[in-house]
Amino acid sequence: MPMSIGKTAAPVTELRGVGPKTAASLKQMGINTMADLLRHYPQRFVNYPEITEIGALTDEEVGNPIAVHAEAVRELVRRAGTRVQLCTGTFSDGSGELIATWYHMPYLRNTLRPGRRAVLFGKLNAVGKRFELQQAQIFTAEQYEKLLHRPVPQYALPKGIGEKTFAGLMEQALALSPPLCDWLPAPLRERYELLPEDRAVREIHRPEDMDNFAAARKRIVFDGFFRFLYDVRRMKETLRNEKSAFVFDAQAAMTEFSARLPFTLTDAQKKVCLEISKDFMSGSVMNRLVQGDVGSGKTAVAAAALYAVWHAGFQGALMAPTEVLARQHYRTFSELFGEAEDGPRIGILTGSTRAKERRELLEKLAQGKVDILIGTHALLEERVVFSSLALVVTDEQHRFGVQQRETLSGKGKQPHVLVMSATPIPRTLAVILYGDLDISVIDARPAGRTPIKNAVIEKKDRPKALLHIKREVESGHQAYIVCPQVEANPLTSLENVEDYSAALRTSFRGEITVEALHGRMKEAEKQRIMERFLAGEISVLVATTVIEVGVDVPNATVMMIENAERFGLATLHQLRGRVGRGKEQAYCIFVQGKKSREGSERLGLLRRSNDGFEIAAADLKQRGPGELFGAVQSGELTFGLGDIYNDYSVLQLAKEAVDALDQADFDLPVVHKKVVL
Repeated sequence: MPMSIGKTAAPVTELRGVGPKTAASLKQMGINTMADLLRHYPQRFVNYPEITEIGALTDEEVGNPIAVHAEAVRELVRRAGTRVQLCTGTFSDGSGELIATWYHMPYLRNTLRPGRRAVLFGKLNAVGKRFELQQAQIFTAEQYEKLLHRPVPQYALPKGIGEKTFAGLMEQALALSPPLCDWLPAPLRERYELLPEDRAVREIHRPEDMDNFAAARKRIVFDGFFRFLYDVRRMKETLRNEKSAFVFDAQAAMTEFSARLPFTLTDAQKKVCLEISKDFMSGSVMNRLVQGDVGSGKTAVAAAALYAVWHAGFQGALMAPTEVLARQHYRTFSELFGEAEDGPRIGILTGSTRAKERRELLEKLAQGKVDILIGTHALLEERVVFSSLALVVTDEQHRFGVQQRETLSGKGKQPHVLVMSATPIPRTLAVILYGDLDISVIDARPAGRTPIKNAVIEKKDRPKALLHIKREVESGHQAYIVCPQVEANPLTSLENVEDYSAALRTSFRGEITVEALHGRMKEAEKQRIMERFLAGEISVLVATTVIEVGVDVPNATVMMIENAERFGLATLHQLRGRVGRGKEQAYCIFVQGKKSREGSERLGLLRRSNDGFEIAAADLKQRGPGELFGAVQSGELTFGLGDIYNDYSVLQLAKEAVDALDQADFDLPVVHKKVVL
């Protein structure tokens, strides 16, 4: 792949102003070289509007970004609180007055003195009958004039590095980097109306206007999709004619296994088991995706496949994205296989497995004395060696890349691969994204599970919802409450885990056990809390979306999601899937913090339907291609700037381009996430 490396491979320490401290901050975000810096694309852009007179502001502009040229009527007031320092004042431009408030910026009392006019830019809020700007950006009139009519990039910033400093580093990197030698042939660029890579990379950071930005973004999104799909195609071509060393009749073993289960498999599960059985007999390597809605019974299908592999005298492996989920699978499989005479020997390997235990486990694995190994990414370590690995199962496929799947498969002599995903996506997308896999769908829920009852409420109805939760807990059940933030943010009115859990403890007065859970906790602490919740020692778990992929707690019957309009449809559906795992009636309550027509439509769909595939299709239709910045949903496949929903049209172009490639004239290397420029 011809690329001009030059200065782009140089460390960021060669840039002016990058000392050890700044370099360490950049490193935390994966920025070590100038190439890394140039690949750190803007999260969004700000278009600075014309200055507005305060007296001309109306309620219709509340929620929109505005700019005013005004001065403080009197000296700003500084108030110190327990968590924040508040600096506030009244500003006037002669036509009217508004309030401006800043947090953690006490020095503004000296900067914004009466008589000094400044341009204040920010989102307009309404406080009673008055208008307010919170945390407004401050400019001189000259500075603001230069920003008008051109989009200004906004980045996710490393800790300790401000916007101006980061912008200066980016300017240096752009100036020092030589022109990039484009890896995409000119005919393909012309066919799909794509900018040259060098121009795209530069204009994504410094676009002249939004049209330029859209064109630059299209090329970069195309590259991400193209490289991924090319890698998928390469795998498919490699495996297409690959003969399997593990050919056996699995049907009898699967029938034997299903007869041991304390429940009856659904017709959909039986159909998928039959498809897997045929794959084992085909003589070719199986590469199959099992896509099912939350709670559809994919684990039972995977267990049946692994049981059949053991029955044939081979080994199997299952990889889960988190330790919590890996341990759940270990418990489930131990229960399912426990009654079998001389049944499969199961092991578990995670990052927290102690050295002595790990060493003994790996020795047994290499000797063939462990039949099924369950674990996390730890399974990918070089020290993990199987004696006869015949089947690899990856759970929650959207959390693993193609290469991770390939690495695990490489630990055997072309073992069969079974991929499971609980993230329903439209079949049109599935065919594109999982082009190297045959696709099976489990489209029915196990018998005995009552459909979840859904409700969409406003904040004012929250006391009734909490009373419902209390009654469910008093009857012996458990509940989840999801908040979008870990801690309070003075710039938003969103609910947060810390304050919410503290308030509930006070409200319930020790009668009900409340615990908090979020991603900032150490893995061991998260594991301990989830284990306690599973054991019934915690009645109400207040958490972020960290529970989206978590353990099954059949006793949990209520899920309440605060500020539900802030989450994507897929995320909301995944969260809802945490309840309704048992036979008891389950409930999901969506609390709408800020009402909007779009938000109400989306939540209305969730209220009406529990069908993940219907919701996924509606998500694709509602969000639609062409949105420049859509919220990337937790747990979904992401490709740098690209999003499979918002950029569906570009994804289709990339698929067409990969399908049309003439390998004789054009070759590409194995794709990787962060391409060196």
